[in-house]
Amino acid sequence: QVQLVESGGGLVQPGESLRLSCAAPGSISSVIAMGWYRQAPGKQREWVATITSGGSTNYGDSVKGRFTISRDSAKNTVYLQMNSLKPDDTAVYYCNVKIRQLYDLTHDYWGQGTQVTVSS
Repeated sequence: QVQLVESGGGLVQPGESLRLSCAAPGSISSVIAMGWYRQAPGKQREWVATITSGGSTNYGDSVKGRFTISRDSAKNTVYLQMNSLKPDDTAVYYCNVKIRQLYDLTHDYWGQGTQVTVSS
């Protein structure tokens, strides 16, 4: 039963920063991409950022220029540096790791979620 372990959430004021971390078990291999999603109450899950196995990054429009995704391949860990936080960033943030299986099949692992609250 593989589980991604997230940490770094908390309560901050607008304009402040947080850094989320997500550690994958060392047994996971053939990683295609790592990413972050978030979900606010009553809303659909929203894609935040992705980093591919080749190091390419992509961001959702709502966080571009403020958030930075990075990875430490040796530790199987992905990070999300969140700067200039605003109330609309309030959500539960979920880590995602996509791996390649046989042929063109893929599988997604998910973290347990970490709460980020931005409020004055």
